[in-house]
Amino acid sequence: MNAPAAAVSLETMANAIRALAMDAVEAAKSGHPGMPMGMADVATVLFTKFLKFDPAHPTWPDRDRFVLSAGHGSMLLYALAHLTGYERMTIDQLKRFRQLGSLTPGHPEVDPEIGVEMTTGPLGQGVSTAVGMALAERIANARFGDGLVDHFTYVIASDGDLMEGVSHEACSLAGHLRLSRLIVLWDDNHISIDGSTDLSFTDDTQARFRAYGWDVQAVDGHDTAAVAKAIAAAQQTDRPSFIACRTIIGKGAPNKQNTHGCHGSPLGLDEVKATRAHIGWPHEPFVIPHEVLEAWRATGRRAAGDHAAWESRHAALDAAAAAAFDAAMRGALPAGFGEAIEAFKRKVSAETPNWATRVASGNVLEVLVAAVPELVGGSADLTPSNNTKVKNTADVQPGSYGGRYVRYGVREHGMATVMNGMALHRGVIPYGGTFMQFADYCRPAIRLAALMKQRVVFVMTHDSIGLGEDGPTHQPVEHLAALRAIPNLLVMRPADAVETAECWQIALESADAPSVLALTRQNVPTARTEHTAENKSAYGAYVLAEAEGTRAVTLLSTGSEVAIAMEARRTLQAEGIGTAVVSMPCWELFERQPASYQAQVLGNGVTVAVEAAVRQGWDRWIGRDGGFVGMAGFGESAPYQELYRHFGITAEAVVEAAKARL
Repeated sequence: MNAPAAAVSLETMANAIRALAMDAVEAAKSGHPGMPMGMADVATVLFTKFLKFDPAHPTWPDRDRFVLSAGHGSMLLYALAHLTGYERMTIDQLKRFRQLGSLTPGHPEVDPEIGVEMTTGPLGQGVSTAVGMALAERIANARFGDGLVDHFTYVIASDGDLMEGVSHEACSLAGHLRLSRLIVLWDDNHISIDGSTDLSFTDDTQARFRAYGWDVQAVDGHDTAAVAKAIAAAQQTDRPSFIACRTIIGKGAPNKQNTHGCHGSPLGLDEVKATRAHIGWPHEPFVIPHEVLEAWRATGRRAAGDHAAWESRHAALDAAAAAAFDAAMRGALPAGFGEAIEAFKRKVSAETPNWATRVASGNVLEVLVAAVPELVGGSADLTPSNNTKVKNTADVQPGSYGGRYVRYGVREHGMATVMNGMALHRGVIPYGGTFMQFADYCRPAIRLAALMKQRVVFVMTHDSIGLGEDGPTHQPVEHLAALRAIPNLLVMRPADAVETAECWQIALESADAPSVLALTRQNVPTARTEHTAENKSAYGAYVLAEAEGTRAVTLLSTGSEVAIAMEARRTLQAEGIGTAVVSMPCWELFERQPASYQAQVLGNGVTVAVEAAVRQGWDRWIGRDGGFVGMAGFGESAPYQELYRHFGITAEAVVEAAKARL
């Protein structure tokens, strides 16, 4: 790798970042100039001397990953993308910082084509997701070797990132797994929005990371030689690395640096003018001198030789190895995947087992993990309960990454962020389990997965009062409604083993959306006893049992309550009331269907919904006058059969609700 042009100093290159950051924030009248200005020296060292990237080929699989966890300082990332030569990140995009339709939103939104590896902004998410990227790199390396996968994941993290609890979960796991390709650069500037971090954050952060098992160094973040020495040392350790970079927020702004006044507000025209004089930058806003820009563009070309060498190694692979690697990085599912699902469905429909859907999911995974080598599972210390580990599957272990199962420990939020990072990295399709009650612990990461359009499968078992004796602390009642409120999230609650297999197929075929599988603890009967090759769950809702005679009543249900609806149908039909049962495993998919199909499924008569959860959201399908049999509050501790009777979630209650509306 060649060094940047000798005529331009690292300080001058860093000042280009400072100028673009303050100019863009000033133009937008909104933003955070302090962090980009304070970390400009560290970023300049990282990009000019260490980061392996190629703006001409931005999605090159073996590029280093760079995550700006402190997403509020997004102008640092945008300035670097423009300066190093990402084609779409023009100077006009910087001038449109924070404007509608620009490539420069207030917080970075994932787009590797412009050097944005993930969406950041919610503090703690970036550094935690980077753990997943580093883990995926090691897993892919174990499968494909050093010639194809051999890179680092770098993070710039803020004080706020490290205050957030999720950073503790994920960084503890990274230390346990000895993810030595992960290097975190902490912007230790002692400033937050409220003022000095002494107001609320007096941890010994370096000691904390040492306790996690990380290699820890501390440097002056404005001493470029010291920063370079620290990064070089970090690359040689056998543990993840944490480099505390003591910086001055807003460095270069003579009156506002080292104060919270430059954290989240424009500097103001007078301070911008004073800063230009202070750092010796006489150029007009958004003007970068040719020699400075060329030094940065040379930085962008620095790893072109590495990329070319990688392409040569890839070209030398035999056809099968190349196809396997390319498919993994594209996220393509293997040939025969659909046939494996259909064979499972056929077997289940013939044998009609009374499995809990969590058990059905585990049996589906026995088929899928064998068929899809990219699948990597895990659980937040609930493996026997979630049924997420298949037989004869090795664990991912410290220093040994060839396994396909991650023991996340009691770290639900950390698990969710790590899975997001694995999906973003590519080469791995992650799934992980916990109890559905703890979806609340995972929610920020689930929301980001949906926003970033990442294929992550969240296996949420013990999905209702049906879990029984553990009581209301563990019984989800509002969680389905809360999860269904997240855009671009597929919330699937299968009724039996057949639907469970179909929902897994949907989850894996949905390359641009995460999925939640809501699964029962208690056994349920097989509802689909006649095999169909078609994936009926892919419609979101379908008529499971049509009315005999004219349809007068439609019973809508999901999951374990479909069996209750079927029992109610038998009673109503015996009384001469034509009743259909509609299984609705995924509302989001049903919403995508044509209005004509929706009308056909829902019918014109009385509608009653039955779900062991709160009513919220159901009026979309049953109307305000429709009947609802479900939960109105929290659960209780008792055997689940007693709980269903206690809360009136019974076939008799469904029959009564239907007849009351005829």
